[in-house]
Amino acid sequence: MATRVDVTPAAAAMMRQLRGQHGPLMFHQSGGCCDGSSPMCYLDGEFRTGQSDVLLESLKIDGVAEPITFWMSAAQFELWKHTHLTVDVVPGRGAGFSLEAPEGVRFLIRSRLLTSDELAELS
Repeated sequence: MATRVDVTPAAAAMMRQLRGQHGPLMFHQSGGCCDGSSPMCYLDGEFRTGQSDVLLESLKIDGVAEPITFWMSAAQFELWKHTHLTVDVVPGRGAGFSLEAPEGVRFLIRSRLLTSDELAELS
């Protein structure tokens, strides 16, 4: 089954840790500015989404009771709609508003183009 967003085992472990510390989570893919194009992790509902946002995936993470939603602005999605994203976590300073920042790590995106078969399945 084709997906638009996946996570590495290290990112899933950080998500479990953050879920245990803070409660239900969500992501919004930053479109640039101060934090570059970083996936920002928030408490579920802390970042207000609306008609100008696209839900890319409801991530099912082992050990997390509820799905973790992954959002992107509709304008950015228009540019990235042919892209598969993988959320990873690496050592370093996270974005000031993202929940992983105090942990000494930061989430980042690894990307690749979706195949024509994946695009057809996602349509």
